[in-house]
Amino acid sequence: MTQTTTLTIHALTELIESIFRTAGLNAPAAASLAHVIAAGERDACKSHGIYRIEGCLRTVKAGKVAPDAAPVLADDGSAVIRVDAKGGFSNPAFDLGAPVLAARARKLGVAALVINDCVHFAALWPEIETLTGMGVAALAMCPSYATVAPAGGSKPLLGTNPLAFGWPRPGKSPYVFDFATSVAARGEIELHRRAGKALPEQWAIDAQGKPTTDPEQALAGAMLPFGGHKGSAISTMIELLAGAMIGDLTSAGALDLLGTTTLAPQHGELILAFSPERFAAGRPGNVFDRAEVLFDAILEQGARLPSQRRFTARAKAEAEGIALTAAEMAQLERLRSLGLDAVN
Repeated sequence: MTQTTTLTIHALTELIESIFRTAGLNAPAAASLAHVIAAGERDACKSHGIYRIEGCLRTVKAGKVAPDAAPVLADDGSAVIRVDAKGGFSNPAFDLGAPVLAARARKLGVAALVINDCVHFAALWPEIETLTGMGVAALAMCPSYATVAPAGGSKPLLGTNPLAFGWPRPGKSPYVFDFATSVAARGEIELHRRAGKALPEQWAIDAQGKPTTDPEQALAGAMLPFGGHKGSAISTMIELLAGAMIGDLTSAGALDLLGTTTLAPQHGELILAFSPERFAAGRPGNVFDRAEVLFDAILEQGARLPSQRRFTARAKAEAEGIALTAAEMAQLERLRSLGLDAVN
């Protein structure tokens, strides 16, 4: 039987935070990154869990992210709030802007948070859940670096370009989805490579533009958008809204700046927040009750709501803790002990 160590969510978060502090991150950044990475493990999303720590440390060591950046918020009272991440990770920049965004959405009905010059590596659902916890619906998106070929194309041009949405459900877990507009997140390709497993068909093409199930060839070639031309169009929309429109890099520009896909990319992020009550003002009934009718109808058909597996895993982790293998624990202790010296 494989030896495991079980940590509480709090203990794992503190361990990850100490790793980042050893690596030179300031306190807000270390805490913010630790929160989202521990949340990945808590919710059984291994591709966005402790696996991501090494990539963050490599990015710091390469000088491609400012570990001590102090994000700056600019608010002119309009529906658009801006945070300049100052070349730091996106997570503390979001933490700074989120309360202002939610309050502005409650006041105006809709508001946007623009994060510029940030380095992004994490899933978007922790941000979305932060906002649904503040009582607003939210939509988040960002480019990445060019690793995805457009539908019908043969070379990487688009990013994995995640899109996430959340709807608050008072007294219940929110309705949340978060997915890459590629067939799979790049982290999933890497996990298949590490495990020596073949990829499913139609996930990727090789450097010559031919279909491949070999993770190594896929990483040297390009991933494919989900849903063919439909996913390709949504991914392009994200390049426009969360890249060109906010005056930041598209995925192609992010790759040109970074020069590699082994580090976390710098670009921007766009988050929209909506007040359901403001939009439904003057209409009969309760806006959240109407939404529950829809959710109930979905469940009555035997279907499940997105993120239900995450929420089930979360409840288990909250009750029983998070089990890590001996190899995972050894790597975490090595990272905490050596800091940036632990990575190439």
